[in-house]
Amino acid sequence: MKAKLEPSERQKLIEEGKTLKDGLVTLEEDLLKLTEELQQQAQCVPNMTHPDVPIGGEECSTVRKTVGKPREFSFSIKDHVQLGKDLDLFDFDAAAEVSGSKFYYLKNEAVLLEMGLVNWAVSEVMKRGFTPLTTPEIVRSSLVEKCGFQPRGTNTQVYSIEGSDQCLIGTAEIPVGGIHMDSILAESSLPLKYVAYSHCFRTEAGAAGSATRGLYRVHQFSKVEMFVLCRPDESNFFHEQLIEIEEGLFSSLGLHFKTMDMATQDLGAPAYRKFDVEAWMPGLGRYGEISSASNCTDYQSRRLGIRYRPEVSTPAKKGIKGNSATTQFVHTLNATACAVPRMIVCLLENYQQEDGSIVIPEPLRPFMGGLQIIAPKYKQA
Repeated sequence: MKAKLEPSERQKLIEEGKTLKDGLVTLEEDLLKLTEELQQQAQCVPNMTHPDVPIGGEECSTVRKTVGKPREFSFSIKDHVQLGKDLDLFDFDAAAEVSGSKFYYLKNEAVLLEMGLVNWAVSEVMKRGFTPLTTPEIVRSSLVEKCGFQPRGTNTQVYSIEGSDQCLIGTAEIPVGGIHMDSILAESSLPLKYVAYSHCFRTEAGAAGSATRGLYRVHQFSKVEMFVLCRPDESNFFHEQLIEIEEGLFSSLGLHFKTMDMATQDLGAPAYRKFDVEAWMPGLGRYGEISSASNCTDYQSRRLGIRYRPEVSTPAKKGIKGNSATTQFVHTLNATACAVPRMIVCLLENYQQEDGSIVIPEPLRPFMGGLQIIAPKYKQA
């Protein structure tokens, strides 16, 4: 039988226990805080890069392919801002009063052009086996971070909703990436290929100058985005397939463009390798980015918790039910099928005519009610 403790000794042990309990609570709080700080720092570490990616800044990027030649004009050309004004297609001034700079109203045939571009792009990509989606345009900031973007900070491109943990999306890549978050997929379900339409919102922090005027760089725009989840050994194949789809889309519209293999400093955190498409914009007198295709390998899937279970050809051992194969992270890829404002810039500037009209490329006409030409609504002096 244990000896009975003296009241003073018992009280002393009780006090020690309380001290240990309080100390444990403090340690647990410190551990939670440090874990969060470690996670934040870890999320700043970018993906690895493909061995063939050029090293250096954007100027070190290399041309993979050039399609077409710049159109030669026999008359003085206009940029898309002047064309839009003359044809009554945009209203930047009213939008600036309503929302601020870098917003716009589309009017008249420009509305049909946006809707036509979206429906055309979705229709064409669906022919390649992609499932169409529309997505939420407000997501949790934690999802934004898991996809490799920083929702906070001085130079963030993300609009955060004050007093909440939510953000406006800058690309449909983010909500589409979240569909299978914390899931284990069957290998037989891969690849999963989505084509998503959404509005996109970007702060465009630090952007200024003539290169950003008009529709070229805006805070809100419509975009059609492709997204693929696949086995790790297939991601390079699908990266090539995505850029091939993009090149096919832009070639069918008769655009002159070049495909770039982007250098390391221009990849962004998630991309293992990124191809950009830069189209000739004669009114601006330069090439401008209209699309990109990125292989993010398992950078996003590790943060999002998206795995698949490989199929096994050998029967399960006795006493083990189901497939016991070790799960692996999928690879994710994303690519832009159509960023509407920049496509409008390209089409207006490349298809302008001497009389001030715009010819609609043939592939878009069925998606615009058969419209062939955007003509001036009154004779210009």
